[in-house]
Amino acid sequence: MSLFKKKDRTEETPSCGCGGNCGTENTAQAAGTGGGNASVKILGSGCAKCNQLEAATKEALQRLGMDASIDHVTDFTKIAAYGVMSTPALVVDGKVVSFGKVLKTEEVVKILQKVR
Repeated sequence: MSLFKKKDRTEETPSCGCGGNCGTENTAQAAGTGGGNASVKILGSGCAKCNQLEAATKEALQRLGMDASIDHVTDFTKIAAYGVMSTPALVVDGKVVSFGKVLKTEEVVKILQKVR
């Protein structure tokens, strides 16, 4: 009766937990950790709040004298790949550091100093 046989737990499972095709290669590609320069990303639809976060982030980077590129990700599939369900979100070096609120410039400065 192989119907009630327990599955072998040594089988490889996806790292994201969704059970889909989200292996480490796809997750790294979505997160932008596939090499190259470190970057800062704003995740959001392009609404006013997302644009405010982007402006605060640009100002914070200028204050710190950091030369980092800012990408604005508007594709909801890519945003979901980060595990973000509430935008705007701030991603530094492939890690989500804030989501669901508009940060002030001073808050972004503190976050960037901690992360970098």
